[in-house]
Amino acid sequence: MFVMTLLFRYLLFSYLTLMTIYTSNVYAQQKYTIYLDADFSGATASSLAIQQGITTALAEVDNQIQGIEFGVILKDHRANSLRSRRNLEAFLADEQALMVFSGLHSPPLLANKSFINDNDILLLDPWAAAGPITRSGSDKNWIFRLSIDDSNAGLFISRKAIEQGFSKPYLLLEDTGWGRSNEKTMTEALNESSIKPKGLSWFNWGVGMNHAKVLLRDIKASGADVIFFVGNSAEGVTFAKAMVDLPQSIRLPIRSHWGITGGDFTDNVPASQRENIDLQFIQTNFSFINDNLSALAKNVLALAVKSNSNIKHPADIKAQTGFIHAYDLTKIVITAIKQVKLTGDRNQDKSLVHHALEHLVQPVPGLLKRYQRPFSPYNKKQLNAHEALTIEDYAMGKYTLKDEIVLLNSLGDNH
Repeated sequence: MFVMTLLFRYLLFSYLTLMTIYTSNVYAQQKYTIYLDADFSGATASSLAIQQGITTALAEVDNQIQGIEFGVILKDHRANSLRSRRNLEAFLADEQALMVFSGLHSPPLLANKSFINDNDILLLDPWAAAGPITRSGSDKNWIFRLSIDDSNAGLFISRKAIEQGFSKPYLLLEDTGWGRSNEKTMTEALNESSIKPKGLSWFNWGVGMNHAKVLLRDIKASGADVIFFVGNSAEGVTFAKAMVDLPQSIRLPIRSHWGITGGDFTDNVPASQRENIDLQFIQTNFSFINDNLSALAKNVLALAVKSNSNIKHPADIKAQTGFIHAYDLTKIVITAIKQVKLTGDRNQDKSLVHHALEHLVQPVPGLLKRYQRPFSPYNKKQLNAHEALTIEDYAMGKYTLKDEIVLLNSLGDNH
Protein backbone atom coordinates (compact mmCIF):
# COMPACT_ATOMS: atom_id res chain seq x y z
CA MET A 1 0.00 0.00 0.00
CA PHE A 2 2.85 2.31 0.88
CA VAL A 3 4.53 1.58 -2.45
CA MET A 4 1.26 2.25 -4.30
CA THR A 5 0.91 5.57 -2.48
CA LEU A 6 4.45 6.57 -3.44
CA LEU A 7 3.80 5.51 -7.04
CA PHE A 8 0.58 7.51 -7.14
CA ARG A 9 2.32 10.57 -5.72
CA TYR A 10 5.16 10.18 -8.22
CA LEU A 11 2.74 9.90 -11.13
CA LEU A 12 0.72 12.87 -9.86
CA PHE A 13 3.86 14.93 -9.43
CA SER A 14 5.06 13.99 -12.92
CA TYR A 15 1.68 14.87 -14.40
CA LEU A 16 1.58 18.24 -12.67
CA THR A 17 5.15 18.95 -13.72
CA LEU A 18 4.36 18.14 -17.35
CA MET A 19 1.21 20.24 -17.20
CA THR A 20 3.19 23.14 -15.75
CA ILE A 21 5.77 22.88 -18.53
CA TYR A 22 3.02 22.55 -21.16
CA THR A 23 1.10 25.49 -19.73
CA SER A 24 4.28 27.57 -19.58
CA ASN A 25 5.09 26.76 -23.20
CA VAL A 26 1.56 27.60 -24.30
CA TYR A 27 1.71 30.84 -22.34
CA ALA A 28 5.06 31.67 -23.90
CA GLN A 29 3.58 31.13 -27.33
CA GLN A 30 0.64 33.41 -26.56
CA LYS A 31 2.75 36.58 -26.78
CA TYR A 32 4.90 38.00 -29.52
CA THR A 33 6.95 41.17 -29.24
CA ILE A 34 7.93 43.78 -31.80
CA TYR A 35 11.31 45.38 -31.19
CA LEU A 36 11.66 49.08 -32.04
CA ASP A 37 15.38 49.70 -32.53
CA ALA A 38 15.68 53.47 -32.89
CA ASP A 39 17.37 56.59 -31.55
CA PHE A 40 15.41 57.65 -28.47
CA SER A 41 18.23 59.97 -27.37
CA GLY A 42 19.05 62.26 -30.30
CA ALA A 43 16.07 61.77 -32.62
CA THR A 44 13.43 61.33 -29.95
CA ALA A 45 10.49 62.83 -31.85
CA SER A 46 10.81 60.42 -34.76
CA SER A 47 11.24 57.37 -32.51
CA LEU A 48 8.22 58.26 -30.37
CA ALA A 49 6.13 58.91 -33.48
CA ILE A 50 7.04 55.48 -34.87
CA GLN A 51 6.13 53.87 -31.54
CA GLN A 52 2.79 55.69 -31.54
CA GLY A 53 2.05 54.59 -35.10
CA ILE A 54 2.74 50.94 -34.27
CA THR A 55 0.70 50.95 -31.06
CA THR A 56 -2.24 52.73 -32.71
CA ALA A 57 -2.41 50.11 -35.48
CA LEU A 58 -2.15 47.31 -32.91
CA ALA A 59 -4.91 48.95 -30.85
CA GLU A 60 -7.26 48.51 -33.83
CA VAL A 61 -7.04 44.74 -33.32
CA ASP A 62 -6.97 45.01 -29.53
CA ASN A 63 -3.26 44.06 -29.56
CA GLN A 64 -4.14 40.49 -30.52
CA ILE A 65 -3.91 38.49 -33.72
CA GLN A 66 -5.09 34.88 -33.82
CA GLY A 67 -5.37 34.95 -30.04
CA ILE A 68 -1.72 35.90 -29.62
CA GLU A 69 -0.93 39.15 -27.82
CA PHE A 70 1.45 41.58 -29.51
CA GLY A 71 3.50 44.14 -27.62
CA VAL A 72 6.34 46.56 -28.35
CA ILE A 73 9.80 46.59 -26.76
CA LEU A 74 11.81 49.81 -27.10
CA LYS A 75 15.55 49.64 -27.80
CA ASP A 76 17.63 52.83 -27.92
CA HIS A 77 20.63 52.53 -30.24
CA ARG A 78 21.49 56.25 -29.83
CA ALA A 79 22.48 56.49 -33.52
CA ASN A 80 25.27 53.99 -32.85
CA SER A 81 25.58 51.09 -35.32
CA LEU A 82 27.35 48.81 -32.83
CA ARG A 83 24.66 49.38 -30.22
CA SER A 84 22.04 48.62 -32.88
CA ARG A 85 23.88 45.36 -33.63
CA ARG A 86 23.66 44.41 -29.94
CA ASN A 87 19.93 45.15 -29.99
CA LEU A 88 19.56 42.86 -33.00
CA GLU A 89 21.49 40.16 -31.16
CA ALA A 90 19.13 40.58 -28.20
CA PHE A 91 16.24 40.16 -30.61
CA LEU A 92 17.66 36.87 -31.89
CA ALA A 93 18.02 35.60 -28.32
CA ASP A 94 14.40 36.49 -27.48
CA GLU A 95 12.11 33.58 -28.40
CA GLN A 96 9.06 35.84 -28.23
CA ALA A 97 10.46 38.49 -30.58
CA LEU A 98 8.93 38.24 -34.05
CA MET A 99 10.08 41.36 -35.90
CA VAL A 100 12.04 44.60 -35.62
CA PHE A 101 11.00 48.11 -36.62
CA SER A 102 13.84 50.53 -37.33
CA GLY A 103 14.06 54.27 -36.77
CA LEU A 104 15.19 57.43 -38.51
CA HIS A 105 18.88 56.71 -39.02
CA SER A 106 20.16 54.87 -42.08
CA PRO A 107 23.77 54.15 -40.94
CA PRO A 108 22.83 51.41 -38.41
CA LEU A 109 20.83 49.59 -41.08
CA LEU A 110 23.54 49.97 -43.69
CA ALA A 111 26.19 48.70 -41.26
CA ASN A 112 24.08 45.73 -40.14
CA LYS A 113 22.29 44.86 -43.38
CA SER A 114 24.23 41.64 -43.99
CA PHE A 115 23.73 40.57 -40.37
CA ILE A 116 19.98 41.17 -40.68
CA ASN A 117 19.64 39.17 -43.88
CA ASP A 118 22.04 36.38 -42.85
CA ASN A 119 20.09 35.83 -39.61
CA ASP A 120 16.58 36.08 -41.09
CA ILE A 121 15.64 39.11 -38.99
CA LEU A 122 12.25 40.34 -40.16
CA LEU A 123 12.92 44.07 -40.30
CA LEU A 124 10.37 46.79 -41.10
CA ASP A 125 11.68 50.26 -42.00
CA PRO A 126 9.22 53.18 -41.58
CA TRP A 127 11.75 56.02 -41.94
CA ALA A 128 15.45 55.38 -42.78
CA ALA A 129 15.78 56.37 -46.43
CA ALA A 130 19.20 55.30 -47.76
CA GLY A 131 18.71 53.52 -51.07
CA PRO A 132 20.86 50.40 -50.42
CA ILE A 133 18.91 49.42 -47.28
CA THR A 134 16.35 47.33 -49.19
CA ARG A 135 18.68 46.25 -51.99
CA SER A 136 20.32 43.00 -50.94
CA GLY A 137 23.42 41.67 -52.63
CA SER A 138 21.70 38.31 -53.00
CA ASP A 139 18.15 37.13 -53.52
CA LYS A 140 17.80 36.82 -49.73
CA ASN A 141 16.22 39.99 -48.39
CA TRP A 142 14.49 40.41 -45.01
CA ILE A 143 14.17 44.21 -44.99
CA PHE A 144 10.89 45.86 -46.04
CA ARG A 145 10.47 49.63 -46.28
CA LEU A 146 7.48 51.96 -46.26
CA SER A 147 9.19 55.32 -46.45
CA ILE A 148 10.99 57.64 -48.80
CA ASP A 149 13.62 55.83 -50.86
CA ASP A 150 16.72 57.88 -51.59
CA SER A 151 16.90 56.28 -55.00
CA ASN A 152 14.02 58.67 -55.74
CA ALA A 153 14.35 61.41 -53.11
CA GLY A 154 17.22 63.24 -54.78
CA LEU A 155 15.32 63.22 -58.06
CA PHE A 156 12.17 64.59 -56.38
CA ILE A 157 13.96 67.36 -54.47
CA SER A 158 15.87 68.33 -57.62
CA ARG A 159 12.75 68.41 -59.79
CA LYS A 160 10.84 70.55 -57.32
CA ALA A 161 13.74 72.99 -56.99
CA ILE A 162 14.05 73.28 -60.77
CA GLU A 163 10.28 73.84 -61.03
CA GLN A 164 10.73 76.77 -58.64
CA GLY A 165 13.32 78.31 -60.92
CA PHE A 166 16.58 77.28 -59.24
CA SER A 167 19.43 76.23 -61.52
CA LYS A 168 22.62 76.49 -59.41
CA PRO A 169 22.28 74.06 -56.49
CA TYR A 170 25.02 73.37 -53.96
CA LEU A 171 25.07 70.01 -52.14
CA LEU A 172 25.59 70.23 -48.36
CA LEU A 173 25.55 66.66 -47.06
CA GLU A 174 26.35 64.76 -43.86
CA ASP A 175 29.36 62.49 -44.23
CA THR A 176 27.60 59.14 -43.77
CA GLY A 177 26.28 56.37 -45.99
CA TRP A 178 22.99 58.25 -46.11
CA GLY A 179 24.67 61.45 -47.27
CA ARG A 180 26.78 59.63 -49.84
CA SER A 181 23.78 57.83 -51.33
CA ASN A 182 22.08 61.22 -51.75
CA GLU A 183 25.17 62.72 -53.38
CA LYS A 184 24.94 60.04 -56.06
CA THR A 185 21.21 60.31 -56.72
CA MET A 186 21.05 64.12 -56.55
CA THR A 187 23.94 64.46 -58.99
CA GLU A 188 22.34 61.98 -61.38
CA ALA A 189 18.98 63.75 -61.13
CA LEU A 190 20.55 67.13 -61.89
CA ASN A 191 22.46 65.67 -64.83
CA GLU A 192 19.13 64.67 -66.38
CA SER A 193 18.32 68.39 -66.53
CA SER A 194 21.86 69.27 -67.72
CA ILE A 195 22.61 70.94 -64.39
CA LYS A 196 25.90 70.53 -62.60
CA PRO A 197 26.06 71.31 -58.86
CA LYS A 198 28.03 74.45 -58.03
CA GLY A 199 29.85 72.47 -55.39
CA LEU A 200 29.74 69.81 -52.68
CA SER A 201 30.60 70.05 -48.98
CA TRP A 202 30.51 67.32 -46.35
CA PHE A 203 29.93 67.81 -42.62
CA ASN A 204 30.09 65.51 -39.61
CA TRP A 205 27.58 64.99 -36.83
CA GLY A 206 28.05 67.67 -34.19
CA VAL A 207 29.29 70.32 -36.64
CA GLY A 208 29.96 73.63 -34.87
CA MET A 209 28.35 77.01 -35.49
CA ASN A 210 31.55 78.72 -36.70
CA HIS A 211 32.30 75.97 -39.18
CA ALA A 212 28.69 76.10 -40.42
CA LYS A 213 28.96 79.86 -41.06
CA VAL A 214 32.20 79.40 -42.98
CA LEU A 215 30.59 76.73 -45.15
CA LEU A 216 27.53 78.88 -45.83
CA ARG A 217 29.69 81.86 -46.83
CA ASP A 218 31.72 79.64 -49.17
CA ILE A 219 28.52 78.28 -50.70
CA LYS A 220 27.25 81.80 -51.38
CA ALA A 221 30.61 82.71 -52.93
CA SER A 222 30.34 79.72 -55.29
CA GLY A 223 27.46 81.40 -57.09
CA ALA A 224 24.86 78.89 -55.88
CA ASP A 225 21.20 79.94 -55.76
CA VAL A 226 19.91 77.11 -53.54
CA ILE A 227 21.29 74.60 -51.03
CA PHE A 228 20.33 70.93 -51.13
CA PHE A 229 20.74 69.83 -47.51
CA VAL A 230 20.91 66.26 -46.22
CA GLY A 231 21.25 66.00 -42.45
CA ASN A 232 19.40 65.36 -39.23
CA SER A 233 17.74 67.68 -36.76
CA ALA A 234 20.80 68.58 -34.64
CA GLU A 235 22.90 69.62 -37.63
CA GLY A 236 19.86 71.20 -39.30
CA VAL A 237 19.49 73.43 -36.24
CA THR A 238 23.13 74.49 -36.46
CA PHE A 239 22.98 75.40 -40.15
CA ALA A 240 19.59 77.12 -39.85
CA LYS A 241 20.79 79.28 -36.95
CA ALA A 242 24.02 80.00 -38.80
CA MET A 243 22.00 81.09 -41.84
CA VAL A 244 19.83 83.39 -39.72
CA ASP A 245 22.95 84.99 -38.21
CA LEU A 246 24.36 85.81 -41.65
CA PRO A 247 23.51 89.07 -43.45
CA GLN A 248 20.35 88.92 -45.54
CA SER A 249 22.40 89.23 -48.74
CA ILE A 250 24.22 85.96 -48.00
CA ARG A 251 21.24 83.78 -47.07
CA LEU A 252 20.23 81.13 -49.59
CA PRO A 253 17.05 79.05 -49.86
CA ILE A 254 17.37 75.52 -48.46
CA ARG A 255 15.70 72.44 -49.94
CA SER A 256 16.23 69.72 -47.39
CA HIS A 257 15.80 66.03 -46.86
CA TRP A 258 13.42 65.27 -44.02
CA GLY A 259 16.02 64.34 -41.40
CA ILE A 260 15.57 67.76 -39.81
CA THR A 261 11.96 66.88 -38.90
CA GLY A 262 12.88 63.90 -36.73
CA GLY A 263 14.10 65.75 -33.66
CA ASP A 264 13.60 69.05 -31.84
CA PHE A 265 14.23 71.40 -34.77
CA THR A 266 11.25 73.68 -34.10
CA ASP A 267 12.12 73.95 -30.41
CA ASN A 268 15.59 75.21 -31.25
CA VAL A 269 14.76 77.22 -34.35
CA PRO A 270 11.53 79.04 -33.42
CA ALA A 271 9.14 80.54 -35.95
CA SER A 272 10.58 84.03 -35.36
CA GLN A 273 13.91 82.76 -36.74
CA ARG A 274 12.46 80.47 -39.43
CA GLU A 275 10.65 83.48 -40.93
CA ASN A 276 14.05 84.77 -42.01
CA ILE A 277 14.99 81.74 -44.11
CA ASP A 278 13.41 79.93 -47.05
CA LEU A 279 13.26 76.31 -45.89
CA GLN A 280 11.35 73.44 -47.50
CA PHE A 281 11.82 69.69 -47.08
CA ILE A 282 10.65 66.44 -48.59
CA GLN A 283 7.73 64.56 -47.06
CA THR A 284 5.26 61.88 -48.07
CA ASN A 285 1.86 62.91 -49.33
CA PHE A 286 -0.32 62.82 -46.22
CA SER A 287 -0.67 65.07 -43.19
CA PHE A 288 -3.09 65.17 -40.27
CA ILE A 289 -2.86 68.97 -40.59
CA ASN A 290 -5.51 68.97 -43.29
CA ASP A 291 -9.10 70.17 -43.33
CA ASN A 292 -10.28 67.35 -45.57
CA LEU A 293 -9.33 64.24 -43.61
CA SER A 294 -10.89 60.98 -44.74
CA ALA A 295 -13.08 58.96 -42.39
CA LEU A 296 -10.19 56.52 -41.96
CA ALA A 297 -7.78 59.31 -41.00
CA LYS A 298 -10.26 60.76 -38.51
CA ASN A 299 -10.74 57.34 -36.92
CA VAL A 300 -6.99 56.75 -36.71
CA LEU A 301 -6.45 60.13 -35.11
CA ALA A 302 -9.21 59.47 -32.57
CA LEU A 303 -7.68 56.10 -31.70
CA ALA A 304 -4.21 57.69 -31.43
CA VAL A 305 -5.60 60.15 -28.89
CA LYS A 306 -7.25 57.32 -26.99
CA SER A 307 -4.20 55.04 -27.09
CA ASN A 308 -1.48 57.62 -26.36
CA SER A 309 -1.85 59.88 -23.34
CA ASN A 310 0.51 62.52 -24.76
CA ILE A 311 -1.54 63.01 -27.97
CA LYS A 312 -4.48 65.39 -27.73
CA HIS A 313 -4.27 67.14 -31.09
CA PRO A 314 -2.57 66.40 -34.45
CA ALA A 315 0.19 68.88 -33.59
CA ASP A 316 1.13 66.66 -30.63
CA ILE A 317 2.51 64.11 -33.10
CA LYS A 318 5.85 65.84 -33.49
CA ALA A 319 7.23 63.82 -36.40
CA GLN A 320 4.10 62.88 -38.28
CA THR A 321 5.75 60.92 -41.05
CA GLY A 322 7.10 58.47 -38.47
CA PHE A 323 3.58 57.90 -37.14
CA ILE A 324 2.00 57.69 -40.60
CA HIS A 325 4.53 55.27 -42.04
CA ALA A 326 4.66 53.09 -38.92
CA TYR A 327 0.87 52.93 -38.79
CA ASP A 328 0.54 51.95 -42.45
CA LEU A 329 3.41 49.46 -42.23
CA THR A 330 1.95 47.83 -39.12
CA LYS A 331 -1.43 47.58 -40.87
CA ILE A 332 0.30 45.75 -43.73
CA VAL A 333 2.07 43.43 -41.28
CA ILE A 334 -1.21 42.67 -39.49
CA THR A 335 -2.83 41.82 -42.83
CA ALA A 336 0.10 39.53 -43.66
CA ILE A 337 -0.16 37.75 -40.31
CA LYS A 338 -3.89 37.22 -40.79
CA GLN A 339 -3.13 35.62 -44.15
CA VAL A 340 -1.18 32.78 -42.49
CA LYS A 341 -1.70 30.47 -39.51
CA LEU A 342 0.74 31.27 -36.74
CA THR A 343 2.32 28.16 -35.22
CA GLY A 344 3.90 29.58 -32.07
CA ASP A 345 7.34 28.66 -33.41
CA ARG A 346 9.09 32.00 -33.78
CA ASN A 347 11.38 31.04 -36.67
CA GLN A 348 8.63 29.34 -38.61
CA ASP A 349 6.27 32.26 -38.07
CA LYS A 350 8.90 34.76 -39.21
CA SER A 351 9.19 32.89 -42.49
CA LEU A 352 5.43 32.67 -42.88
CA VAL A 353 5.01 36.41 -42.37
CA HIS A 354 7.92 37.18 -44.70
CA HIS A 355 6.29 35.11 -47.45
CA ALA A 356 2.91 36.69 -46.81
CA LEU A 357 4.36 40.21 -47.04
CA GLU A 358 5.63 39.37 -50.52
CA HIS A 359 2.33 37.78 -51.54
CA LEU A 360 -0.42 39.87 -49.94
CA VAL A 361 -3.86 38.93 -51.24
CA GLN A 362 -6.01 41.55 -49.53
CA PRO A 363 -5.58 45.30 -50.20
CA VAL A 364 -4.68 47.36 -47.15
CA PRO A 365 -6.32 50.77 -46.58
CA GLY A 366 -3.71 53.15 -45.15
CA LEU A 367 -3.25 56.81 -44.40
CA LEU A 368 -1.00 57.47 -47.39
CA LYS A 369 -2.92 55.31 -49.84
CA ARG A 370 -4.63 51.98 -50.41
CA TYR A 371 -1.89 49.37 -50.72
CA GLN A 372 -2.43 46.73 -53.38
CA ARG A 373 0.36 44.18 -52.94
CA PRO A 374 2.95 46.73 -51.73
CA PHE A 375 5.77 44.16 -51.72
CA SER A 376 6.78 41.32 -54.02
CA PRO A 377 9.45 38.59 -54.03
CA TYR A 378 12.88 40.17 -54.15
CA ASN A 379 15.69 39.42 -56.57
CA LYS A 380 18.54 41.48 -58.01
CA LYS A 381 16.46 42.21 -61.12
CA GLN A 382 13.56 43.50 -58.98
CA LEU A 383 15.35 46.08 -56.83
CA ASN A 384 12.14 47.87 -55.81
CA ALA A 385 10.37 44.71 -54.63
CA HIS A 386 10.58 45.66 -50.95
CA GLU A 387 9.58 49.31 -51.41
CA ALA A 388 5.95 50.09 -50.57
CA LEU A 389 6.07 53.69 -51.84
CA THR A 390 7.05 55.36 -55.10
CA ILE A 391 8.03 58.89 -56.08
CA GLU A 392 4.34 59.56 -56.73
CA ASP A 393 3.79 59.40 -52.97
CA TYR A 394 6.20 62.27 -52.18
CA ALA A 395 5.55 65.96 -51.54
CA MET A 396 7.43 69.01 -50.31
CA GLY A 397 6.51 70.53 -46.97
CA LYS A 398 7.36 73.39 -44.65
CA TYR A 399 6.83 74.48 -41.06
CA THR A 400 4.01 76.85 -40.16
CA LEU A 401 4.20 79.57 -37.51
CA LYS A 402 2.55 77.03 -35.17
CA ASP A 403 5.44 74.56 -35.70
CA GLU A 404 3.20 72.26 -37.74
CA ILE A 405 4.24 70.65 -41.02
CA VAL A 406 2.02 71.41 -44.00
CA LEU A 407 2.34 69.98 -47.48
CA LEU A 408 2.94 72.65 -50.09
CA ASN A 409 0.73 71.11 -52.74
CA SER A 410 -2.14 71.30 -50.24
CA LEU A 411 -1.52 75.04 -50.03
CA GLY A 412 -1.36 75.55 -53.78
CA ASP A 413 1.87 77.44 -53.10
CA ASN A 414 5.50 76.52 -53.62
CA HIS A 415 7.10 79.67 -52.25
